[in-house]
Amino acid sequence: MSTSERMLRLLSLLQTHRYWPGPELSERLEVSPRTLRRDVDRLRDLGYTVDAVRGAAGGYQLRAGGSLPPLLLEDEEAVAIAVGLRTAAVGAVAGTDDRSVQALSKVLSLMPPRLRRQMDAVASQTDAPGPWEGAPVVDAVVLTTLAQACRDSELLRFDYAAREAEVSHRRVEPLRLVSLGRRWYLVAWDRDRTDWRSFRLDRVSDPQPTGQRFRPRELPAEDALAFVQQGIRRMPQRHAVRVRLAMPADQLATQVGRWGTVSEDGDGCVLEMNVDDLDWPVMVLASSGADFVVESPPELAEKVAEVGARFARSG
Repeated sequence: MSTSERMLRLLSLLQTHRYWPGPELSERLEVSPRTLRRDVDRLRDLGYTVDAVRGAAGGYQLRAGGSLPPLLLEDEEAVAIAVGLRTAAVGAVAGTDDRSVQALSKVLSLMPPRLRRQMDAVASQTDAPGPWEGAPVVDAVVLTTLAQACRDSELLRFDYAAREAEVSHRRVEPLRLVSLGRRWYLVAWDRDRTDWRSFRLDRVSDPQPTGQRFRPRELPAEDALAFVQQGIRRMPQRHAVRVRLAMPADQLATQVGRWGTVSEDGDGCVLEMNVDDLDWPVMVLASSGADFVVESPPELAEKVAEVGARFARSG
């Protein structure tokens, strides 16, 4: 083996985190103990923390260091990680979805086609619950394709089914992905409409990178999240929700996240949301564990009564 091949093989063995006797490692790599020591020193220079025990019974072991160095994965490990990231990307754990998409895009950009087919096979034959019933489903391929285009500042084409409109073909300069509430959005400059737009990813299909690079424009907002929130507030919504709750405002704000506004109201708080359907506010109220009074809309009060009666019958 060449030096590079030998070091990769050595790293693969050490990443099992077992203790390797020096003679056994030398035999595995077909090198002398002196060459093995030099290879271990090269790994240390690259940031890997390798402990060594001297003597006849000495050996080597890789341990965690101050930073995470590059990892070397076997085929099965790469598939397992990709499947896990794909699941986490549409999961319900706050703060993990964005990071999962970034990590998944890195893995998929280097993954051979045969391993991609393995990953798709595992995902297609696995039933996994979404974060909650009724949440829009986003295709993982769409998600990772858009993430890579944002990262590389690459012009993108895709079909988009706007709200109550026919499917249109878009050419955009993608800037950033945003996870907000139950949905994913792409913030991008629309070349045909010469304006900034936010696109719901569950309405995007057949994204095609063009290979053409662009210089990112300045977004007319504090950041991509603020831009999406401004657009949502301008959109007509079916229901303007207002509820008084007997609980601290900061506690409810943690549960609601970025999908509603919580303000203090004496010893309690007021929740305000603009939504298309009432399932999300009902879920928030049910999980709050606090007494509440629905001020508007009347449909929400009816929905709460209906859900409460259903639970009562089940008990």
